[in-house]
Amino acid sequence: MPTPDSAISDLLYLMARLRDPETGCPWDLQQDYQSIVPHTLEESFELADTIERGDFEHLREELGDVLFQVIFYSQLAKEEGRFEFADVIELLLDKLVRRHPHVFPDGELRGKVVGTRPDAPAVNARWESIKQQERAAKSRHGLLADIPLALPALSRAAKLQKRASRVGFDWPDSSGVLEKLREEVDELQQEIDTANHEGIRDELGDLLFTVVNLARHVKVDPEAALRAANIKFEQRFNRMQQQLASESSDSADVDPQQWQALWHQAKQGE
Repeated sequence: MPTPDSAISDLLYLMARLRDPETGCPWDLQQDYQSIVPHTLEESFELADTIERGDFEHLREELGDVLFQVIFYSQLAKEEGRFEFADVIELLLDKLVRRHPHVFPDGELRGKVVGTRPDAPAVNARWESIKQQERAAKSRHGLLADIPLALPALSRAAKLQKRASRVGFDWPDSSGVLEKLREEVDELQQEIDTANHEGIRDELGDLLFTVVNLARHVKVDPEAALRAANIKFEQRFNRMQQQLASESSDSADVDPQQWQALWHQAKQGE
């Protein structure tokens, strides 16, 4: 069994070989930062899917795929003289030590904890204070400034709302959000009644944003909830198709009432 140090060393060597101008892989040699991003997103979602399905047999493989993305970007940066993989690790260690003064009170990785450990609310408050200082150091002074635009829309909405709630801009509980949700549904219906496409899109966005707010208040990750709903729909639809196949029926000939009956039957079979 290789040690962690030797395993990382071998992986870095493999990456360098893949990018060797003379003997490397033609596909890897064609890649740049931008071209790898779609693969990074795909691998990250595959990792999340593996965890949510409890497929721990393949978790190690998916973690490796995500790690390879970091190695690839680091190799590109090394070739350009920007930084190396070790610099990525060093910066990460510095940041995590700085953000956890309750664990590293003297700012040293190997330092000892002295005194009592603070509770979770105090830790969260300190964490946000430190991140605010980091944003200021990067000339990102706004409270929402460092929330990436590239995040999935549901996840970004949740982060925006959570960040705003830290300064008191929030509903006190879920009941107010539910009332707002009903209001948004009514406003959407008004736009649908007038066939105003721009208005429909605007109100639908407000409705989705409010749904995310409700998910946050009831402590549910909206992105995970929607992924679970997608899986549930896929499973039920597959059951309906299997039922039709067993009856030698063509889905194109099924009327709405039959679809409803098949859907109910698929739900009952869960």
